[in-house]
Amino acid sequence: MRPPERMAALAAALALGSCATSALDMAPDRPDKPWTPATTAAGEPIAGAPGVSGGGAGYVLPPNPALRALPASPEIDSAKTYTLPQLIDLAESTNPATRVAWNDARRSALAAGVAESAYLPRVSASVVGGYQATNGSDSTAGVNLAGAGSSHGAISVVSVEWLLFDFGERAAVVEAAKQASFIADVAFTAAHQQVIYEVSLAYYRCQGARARFATAKQSLANALAVEAAAEERFRRGVGTVVESDQTRQATAQARLALVQAEGGARDAYVAVLSAVGLSPLTTIRIADTGRRTFSPSMLKPVEGVIAAAIARRPDIQSAYAAQKAAVAKVRATEAEFLPKVFTSATGSYNPGSLDVTALPGLGAASSTVNINNNRLGAAILAGVTVPVYDGGTREAALKQAEADADSAGAKFDQIRNDAVRQIVVADNALRTGLAAVSAASALVSASQTTFDAALAAYRNGVGSITDATIAETQLLQAKLAYADSTNAVLTAAATLALATGALGGAPG
Repeated sequence: MRPPERMAALAAALALGSCATSALDMAPDRPDKPWTPATTAAGEPIAGAPGVSGGGAGYVLPPNPALRALPASPEIDSAKTYTLPQLIDLAESTNPATRVAWNDARRSALAAGVAESAYLPRVSASVVGGYQATNGSDSTAGVNLAGAGSSHGAISVVSVEWLLFDFGERAAVVEAAKQASFIADVAFTAAHQQVIYEVSLAYYRCQGARARFATAKQSLANALAVEAAAEERFRRGVGTVVESDQTRQATAQARLALVQAEGGARDAYVAVLSAVGLSPLTTIRIADTGRRTFSPSMLKPVEGVIAAAIARRPDIQSAYAAQKAAVAKVRATEAEFLPKVFTSATGSYNPGSLDVTALPGLGAASSTVNINNNRLGAAILAGVTVPVYDGGTREAALKQAEADADSAGAKFDQIRNDAVRQIVVADNALRTGLAAVSAASALVSASQTTFDAALAAYRNGVGSITDATIAETQLLQAKLAYADSTNAVLTAAATLALATGALGGAPG
């Protein structure tokens, strides 16, 4: 190569090499300076365009006008009061988690179909057009012979490849793909159970927050009643300023508790919207559960519950399928050590004068051979491939597959043990909650009687303001304890249903 040609080739290589590093212009210039993306005239950021470093906007991105619009919320009947089952039905159609799980299941099913297609032959067709030119000279016995020629044409080729026998490798791959599809299907059910669980918990917490708000309102009414009694005694000359100040303090505390309870109720309402998959700006009416009664029949022998749950829980079924898939992958890897029987056929048509020995393949496609300047060509081949030596690649892959199968078995045992633990913990929480509800109910009844008596005694001049205030506080605490224990029982029941894989069963 002459010097000018070398310099041109070097310049071209340097230009091509700088193309990759020039992409650094898209990144911020410095680590300690703000960066602002380039935008269109409408204000939308331009991906891949160099931004501006050190701008005056600081570490705040400019608003993207394409993101201003909020997603459309599903149609909500504003006149309807939604119960928990209706909220669950709404969540199963609006919560993004259910759609993601559905798409995952469909993708896994298609992957199993791709694995099964390995049993079918591969047919490809190619059409190639080209031009060939030759120019040269030969010298023989002092005589120089020069010649030049050209040819052109189009070649049409159809090729077929078919793997006939592979000692069960494809069967094992298909089995692993089907198990993966089953795992995705189980995950679809588990996603729905999780959505039901989250909506149920949010609903019960909302009910608990409403009960706390109602209790705070009643507590404020009680505080106002005590304050009114103190003011009346003061007007009659039998009360003191200290008693009036104490009751006003108790009223102020009750108002603060009411404000906090109202904020908690609003937060719980937003949590229900989030669990359902609705915008926090949505307005929806949520039904109250009212006063709940619990039956001892909710409790069943935990041993029988565990036996049914082990065979029904989604995570245990998924772990079992993953174990079977890992074993199938071991069989597929073992088949890599054995021969494969295949057949292939090629047919070509070359109406021109091109003279080639093969057509180049694209991607993973193999080259098509038996091409010459005759018009028609055909070939049918059959053969056996036997792996001889690959530097230990197959042996390493087999050991990896065996390790994966062993880990899948260990994970199955671990998930099963964790499931038993979760069921026992949830069952204990339910039993504790039921006992707490019974105790809190008795406490509320006794506290209400004590408060009524203390207030009446204070009004009649035979009781102290201290007794009335203490009774008022104890009544508030008893009602809050009852609301919390009721919410704990409902939450524990939902948790136990999720732990046993029974959550989401059809009514009846």
